[in-house]
Amino acid sequence: MQALRKAAIEAKIKLSTEPIAHFDIELPNGDRYQREIPRGVFELLIEPVLARTAAPCKQALTDAGITADQVDEVVLVGGSTRIPAVRSLVDDLFRLAARGKKPHTELNPDEVVALGAAVQADILAGASKSTEEMLLLDVTPLSLGIEALGGTVARIIQRNSTIPASATEHFTTGVDGQTNVAIHVVQGERELAADCRSLARFDLKGIPPMTAGLPRIEVRFLIDADGILQVSAREQRSGLAAEIEVKPTYGLTDEQVETMILDSFDHAEEDFAKRLLIEARNEAESILSKVGGVRTNPAWGQLTGEEQSAIQAAVTHLASVNQGDDMSAIREATLALDKATGRLAELMMDAAVSTALRGKTMTAAGEQLEEAVTAPHAMAPAEFK
Repeated sequence: MQALRKAAIEAKIKLSTEPIAHFDIELPNGDRYQREIPRGVFELLIEPVLARTAAPCKQALTDAGITADQVDEVVLVGGSTRIPAVRSLVDDLFRLAARGKKPHTELNPDEVVALGAAVQADILAGASKSTEEMLLLDVTPLSLGIEALGGTVARIIQRNSTIPASATEHFTTGVDGQTNVAIHVVQGERELAADCRSLARFDLKGIPPMTAGLPRIEVRFLIDADGILQVSAREQRSGLAAEIEVKPTYGLTDEQVETMILDSFDHAEEDFAKRLLIEARNEAESILSKVGGVRTNPAWGQLTGEEQSAIQAAVTHLASVNQGDDMSAIREATLALDKATGRLAELMMDAAVSTALRGKTMTAAGEQLEEAVTAPHAMAPAEFK
């Protein structure tokens, strides 16, 4: 196998400059294996690999928000960029030939990364005037976020964000009276936390018990110049806070980062469908829990028997379809219940306004109104989350 590997490498190198390479290998049983490999056959064999290398190039252009015509120069890095088919692919991808340009091949492709690292070291050290006006911006290789309700990922810092980076998102609770919130920090491009890399977990404890949807939890991500990630969570009403520090790129090679990105491309459609289903179920469960408690509200008695029956039928239907995997059916049933509870929501809002404004301060009235608007209507909790 080692002899075969060596012969294959030698053939690949030879085909970079010659039209035909010859195999001549002595097999373990004493026989010899001999054949010719034309360059055309070799290029056919490596077509799938070339296609895989083209995808990240196209994605890099998309991430940068530019077209191939806006790229001034392309430097080839790595020994395999000596292959004519690779250079032809680069020409086509970046439209170099059409613009009268060629990829840079004058530098040794096996050494060019080390040369770049040396230039960066010189910039950081401030050692010479030749690099004092140069700037190399580092970026996050993968997106960072937290696990949200149902196991989905809420991305907070997107892949390719310039370091240092900072971003803040607001979340809330999904259960009435919830006093603890578990923060699960993940890294990756997949839609579900289970498919991403787990970085850290910590808890925000002691939140005053409130109706689901009322707590305001601010989650802040900060990556410093050294790539250290600080995650903090703060409940804004009570002022309770917790934080953790983690190095998000620790233990990941370039190949692992690339694999995680490519996996997100390969599973994009499947992951997105799973996320939509989970979000539809979350929204359905939220409205079902809210509607389940309104029958004791005085507003319920103001509805006609027909209106009450319509709500009950819509609740039963939504609870049934929410056990299945048909996302469209769940969405339709949620909208139907939303429509059926429209008048109930108006009655509860009118009652809340009257009560809130009767001899209370604006702050107290606002808090009572806020609790009312998250109650029976289907869309309010989902939009807030």
